[in-house]
This record gives sequence, structure tokens and C-alpha cells, in this order.
Amino acid sequence: MSRRVALLGAECTGKSTLAEALALRFNAGLVTEYLREWCEVHGRTPQRHEQAHIAAEQAARIDAAARAHELVFCDTTPLITALCSQHYFQDDALLAGAIAFQRDCDLTLLCAPDLPWQADGIQRDGPAVRAAFDDRLRAALAQAGLAWVDISGDGPTRLAQASAAVDRYCSVVEPPPSSVR
Repeated sequence: MSRRVALLGAECTGKSTLAEALALRFNAGLVTEYLREWCEVHGRTPQRHEQAHIAAEQAARIDAAARAHELVFCDTTPLITALCSQHYFQDDALLAGAIAFQRDCDLTLLCAPDLPWQADGIQRDGPAVRAAFDDRLRAALAQAGLAWVDISGDGPTRLAQASAAVDRYCSVVEPPPSSVR
């Protein structure tokens, strides 16, 4: 049985760096953010009609990794794409499917927008948009009744918090060791 750990957060909240560090620490699978790859290939941000493809591809990559690894760290899920569609295009069409996908994630780590903001040329809107998106994300998770673990602070603090959350989760779901006779 594969376990999926979703890392969610607004732009520039350390998701990619944290996902990579966790995958290394736990010797687990890693699914990177398809949106970032898409933007690099196309040299722009996606338009409204391209959002569904991005969400579907992110989900497909997560599903494929889950078939190949016992534990998978997901640098975002379709929920982020759905919320971006809401934010940029006032389009809710992807939200129900994204929430359903998020329910299949075993643990959600929500990265706080407390790291220094950095422009990256294509995908960064700024600290004010980052804060508003964080509010939107938290509201969507709460409204859907989805639990999460808050991750905040500097890089080492985030890694420690996230690692502890994964350790707690894994200790709860692991079967008890069988007794030796």
C-alpha cells in the first residue's frame, strides 16, 4: 500500500525544496511540480483552457509514483491548479475533482508563506498574492473537511516539522511488529 504525502502552499513557500529533502530523508518517491515544468517549456503561464491538462498530468504523475513507491512526496497536487483557476480565471470547474484527489492523499503538509519571497521570472506574483492564496487554500481545505499539518519557519525548522509529521503518520499506520516465537 502506497502512502502519499502532499506538500501544499502558495508560491514561494519552500514546497519544492522541502519535498526533495523529505524524499531523500525517507528514501521515497518524489513527484515534482508539473506546472513549473510546463511554464519552463512554454515560456509563459498557462491560460484558462490549459489548466485541466496541468491538473490531470500532476494527478497522473502522482498515481504513477504511488504504484512504484511505498511512500511518495508530492510537490503540489491538482488542488493548487484548481485554486489557481479560481484565482486567475474565476473558474471553479476543477475544484470538485481536485478535492476528491486530495482526499486520497494520506497526509497534507501546508507550507506557510513566511519565507522571504523571491521572483523567478514566470510564476511569481508577489507577497500580497501569496498571502491571499494561502488564505484561499486554507479555506478550501477547511471547507472540504481536510486535515493538514502546518509547516513554518526556516528551512531546517520546516524539515524537522515535516519529518516529525511523517514519522508520526507512519508510526500510526504501520502494523505492529509480529512477535517472535
